[in-house]
Amino acid sequence: MITLLTISVVESINRKPVEILKSQYSYFSFDYDGRLLEGGDERQVRLAMDTLEPVIADKDKQVVDVRHKFARKRYAREYLWQPSPEIEAAIWKEIFGRFETARS
Repeated sequence: MITLLTISVVESINRKPVEILKSQYSYFSFDYDGRLLEGGDERQVRLAMDTLEPVIADKDKQVVDVRHKFARKRYAREYLWQPSPEIEAAIWKEIFGRFETARS
């Protein structure tokens, strides 16, 4: 079973949310008991590591290593999703809805 997951980093003042600093929208595979499926996790981590730029670049080479750029595109295609405006509004309401903020 595939589940859409949203992780948001929220700035708060006096335990009240004031701003969403960052959100990541990911796909995760769970079994019917609610546990992460084995194996899929490992593939995602390996691909995430491939997205890193090479630390040591050979400046004498005439060929530029762009594997990390292709890995980023693949990671985004396979493991990330973009929310609709309705979903974004529901997330915002869940975070800020119970509090009076400058945005409301």
